[in-house]
Amino acid sequence: GHTDIYFLCYGRDYLGCLNDFYHLAGRTPMLPRYALGNWWSRYYSYTQEEYMELMDRFRDEKLPIAVAIQDMGWHYVDIDPKYGKGWTGYTWNRELFPDPAGMMKELHDRGMHVSLNIHPADGVRAHEEMYADMAKAMGVDPESELPIPFDVTDRKFMDAYFKYLHHPNEEMGVDFWWLDWQQGSHTRVPGYDPLWMLNHYHYLDNGKNGKRPMDFSRFAGLGSHRYPIGFSGSTFITWESLDYQPWFTATASNVGYGWWSHDIGGHRNGYREDELTTRWVQYGVFSPIMRLHSSDEVFTGKEPWKFCADSERVMRRFLSLRHQLVPYLYTMNRRFHAENQPLVQPMYYQYPEQQEAYAVKNQYFFGSQLMVNPITSPTDKTVRTGSVVTWLPEGLWFDFFTGMVYRGGKRIRMHRSLDTIPVLAKAGAIVPMQAQEELSSRTDNPVHMELAVFAGADGVFDLYEDDGISMDYEDGKSVTTRYELNWAQRKFVIEPAKGEVQLIPAQRRYTVCFYGVEANAVERVVIGNADAAYRCSFDADRNVLTVETDLCSVLEPVCVYLRGDCQVAENNIKHLAYEIINRAQCPFSQKESLYKLILSGADKGSILATMQTTQIDDALRSAISEILLA
Repeated sequence: GHTDIYFLCYGRDYLGCLNDFYHLAGRTPMLPRYALGNWWSRYYSYTQEEYMELMDRFRDEKLPIAVAIQDMGWHYVDIDPKYGKGWTGYTWNRELFPDPAGMMKELHDRGMHVSLNIHPADGVRAHEEMYADMAKAMGVDPESELPIPFDVTDRKFMDAYFKYLHHPNEEMGVDFWWLDWQQGSHTRVPGYDPLWMLNHYHYLDNGKNGKRPMDFSRFAGLGSHRYPIGFSGSTFITWESLDYQPWFTATASNVGYGWWSHDIGGHRNGYREDELTTRWVQYGVFSPIMRLHSSDEVFTGKEPWKFCADSERVMRRFLSLRHQLVPYLYTMNRRFHAENQPLVQPMYYQYPEQQEAYAVKNQYFFGSQLMVNPITSPTDKTVRTGSVVTWLPEGLWFDFFTGMVYRGGKRIRMHRSLDTIPVLAKAGAIVPMQAQEELSSRTDNPVHMELAVFAGADGVFDLYEDDGISMDYEDGKSVTTRYELNWAQRKFVIEPAKGEVQLIPAQRRYTVCFYGVEANAVERVVIGNADAAYRCSFDADRNVLTVETDLCSVLEPVCVYLRGDCQVAENNIKHLAYEIINRAQCPFSQKESLYKLILSGADKGSILATMQTTQIDDALRSAISEILLA
């Protein structure tokens, strides 16, 4: 876990403290863009044919996977006991993978990136293909078959370690390594931590030839933020394990470490509950790194099609959403690097003087525009929703999924069906996404942008883009596009792109989704200096008005004008109440009387008072109270 001890001398200036921390300890580097998509990993000995059939299935199912990981099954594991155990290994098991280079090329051709799991603790033994080269480099007679011990303190060993064990695999297609370290914290030199130093050397080596380096490892202590990404260790498949992760991840920012990768869905043990896995995937999409993972046990796989129809449907939607969010996440990646603002932040970072911010342990900010409170407990059997107590700071807040509007300055229990979790955006928020139709395993800068715009206040968002893979961003080779909502003037503007515009598509199409406005709110759309054609659609249940443009130059401004008398729409209480009551598992007589009460025309206070004296299940009363008190 993590503590607030480091912040005590700063009072409650958390962000100021973080700035000083990064000034002393070094900034968090920019991740490659692909790292923000979905990852697939499993502790399982696939054959090459099985693995590619699985990747084919993900492709055919239109489920994007940006990072394909091979756990330790890629190398020989069942070795002659005279060489020790097979936990450490560097030689491809050709019985399972006859053509690893061809496999990795095919994955790259699909826009995916590849990582291999390694455990360097046992050094290099005589059964390895590269043993002879390593032995000669270390002055060992290859005929002796003496093991070459791992020694991170020996420069000669580390040079050979990369030259013979890693670089040939990288030339075949490995993009980065998963350092699943098992040795402990001791080396020949007292105080010289092997995992910390492995992170350091792997990170530097991975950046050769101008490539943007990345490291994936277990946490090696303070300073590890310089070598992301962190792996939190094998988790049990239980509700308790899921409930721990949001707090763990948010408070990790207190020690400067923001890029955590968890075993989404859980690794082993525990129990099978489709709802649990679904809630875990929902949290994973709104966590720093979205990596599905499981053990080699037969029934623990996280393929969405292995779950019930409802869970599969929701998991598909959220896995797609993760790739839609990459433009937003990549801008937050830049923000973390340039402004020392982690993607995931505890509520008390922004509201340090309000005690409510410390009481909602699992609630957090997800970038500059979104606030998340995952559901980490089972569904109530009566209302068939999960619930979580959420604190709403002052202001107007919108549910990212349902469009429901909340007035802040209170705590409220939020109820959500399996379809969603509470993800909230404040009035004026702007969330840039990639349109659903363009989704694939690639994470390139998109042509079709979808912008979620939340009515009721002014807002600005500067979309950041670069080539996503090189270090050229350090020389300013990037593009910024400003999106601005001027609510006072009822105007939304997409400004011309600035910077190295050749890095993004020359033309883009925009789908702008205005949350909290009425069906006829749009007055006109202007591109450049001329009125432009556009298409509108309206979701009355969510009060979301969608405006679509044709392709237009990224060098021209796009302006959507709303009607001057446009106001923030009210929640559709009738629809929301119907959905809750219809889903409830209770006597029909209770359903009818409760729905008649909602439709009676009585004020909200009277309805709430009447519900207190009516025989209604507590969870159902709470769910109805949420929409009345919102």
